[in-house]
Amino acid sequence: MIKPNPAPMPQRQPIVVKLTQSHLAGIHSNMNSRQGIGYVVSGKKYIYNGDSRQEAKRGDLFYLNAGSHYTEEIPDDNKAYEQIVFYFSPEQISRILSRLSLDYGLKITNDHSCRNCYEKHQVVYTGWNAIRSFFASVSQYSKDNLFADDDIGEQLKLTELVYLIVTKPDCCIKSKIINNSDHMSENFEQMVYRNIFTNKTIEELAAECNKSLTSFKKEFDKHFFEPPHRWFIRQRLMKSRLLLISTNNPIAEIGRECRFPNTSHFIKLFKREYDMTPAAYRNKHSESHIPVDETVL
Repeated sequence: MIKPNPAPMPQRQPIVVKLTQSHLAGIHSNMNSRQGIGYVVSGKKYIYNGDSRQEAKRGDLFYLNAGSHYTEEIPDDNKAYEQIVFYFSPEQISRILSRLSLDYGLKITNDHSCRNCYEKHQVVYTGWNAIRSFFASVSQYSKDNLFADDDIGEQLKLTELVYLIVTKPDCCIKSKIINNSDHMSENFEQMVYRNIFTNKTIEELAAECNKSLTSFKKEFDKHFFEPPHRWFIRQRLMKSRLLLISTNNPIAEIGRECRFPNTSHFIKLFKREYDMTPAAYRNKHSESHIPVDETVL
């Protein structure tokens, strides 16, 4: 009798990830399946959002929500770019917050009311002494390879990081991790991000969430601050704009990749949003931007 092969073990997702990069890689997209809090050890990092970008320099914290982000890492003149990122799920953060509250009596409040950072899915915040010391120890742990297959060690360090952040009186990143610790809330946002470049209708997305169309639109507005149709178009246009300046792909191909039904419709929407055609936008930036291939990490 032939025995079936055992099912492969699921690959472990590390909590702590260190990146060292000695060369310029240009703008690239990152698809995060989990939330992440990172720290720039050396160099600087640009996080793009529409027409603006945020700069995280050495000693800065940055927060990235689950979903797609456009970033660029810049090494120092004589030193490679280096960052350390803690990745986590809403369930992990909920458990840590509960433990800090119940076991240690920590009073966790969130009075932060910065609408600017609340509306964004990425935040940059200046590090403080305790955070710098914390990441110095994490960097040494990484150099000594102490996190390899050590779930407990990673969990303890994540708990320590969360403690340092939630005890900060007024911190944008504190607001982010507390607001996104709700499991159902994060599931909704992850579902939306997964479907930016699919052909599902709003009605199909509402059904996937077991919501009526009206209820889905209200929930969407609560998370993304605008109607679904408008938000999806804007996300696709933002990616198309990045592809126009970072690749030499034909405009029709970029339109298809960003899920526009035809080239004329893509050009019409692009011109309405940015007051110029895709070709004009590419020409405008061709002299000031070095073309690079977009890579999906």
